[in-house]
Amino acid sequence: MDGKWRCVVTKKSDVLKYVKKTYATSPDYPWAKSSGYAVLRHGNSKKWYGLVMTVQRQKIGLDGEGHIDIMNVKCRPEWVGALRQSRGFLPAYHMNKEHWLTVVLDGSVPDEEVYHLIDESFALTQ
Repeated sequence: MDGKWRCVVTKKSDVLKYVKKTYATSPDYPWAKSSGYAVLRHGNSKKWYGLVMTVQRQKIGLDGEGHIDIMNVKCRPEWVGALRQSRGFLPAYHMNKEHWLTVVLDGSVPDEEVYHLIDESFALTQ
């Protein structure tokens, strides 16, 4: 990650458009009680490479009221610790914290970096 990212607000809808265009992924919504949780799966193996969620801010340790969109991606363990020190990254929500990372989709992480992490997660889970 070279720090040359351009910041444009990445939203849940932007992520879903990106994975549809890049990987022909349609989100899977496996939980009726959590309809805001979209699983991103490989087409052939059905392995997860991402999870996009709308959660209460307090559940992930953020200040304030209301909900926020986040995404879990698989990440190289050597990147996880460093990225979690940066704004917009948190320990993986409900997933292995050594290999997965939560990205906050509120514009704090530039689009190109979000998409790079999706690409990395896709490759790591093949």
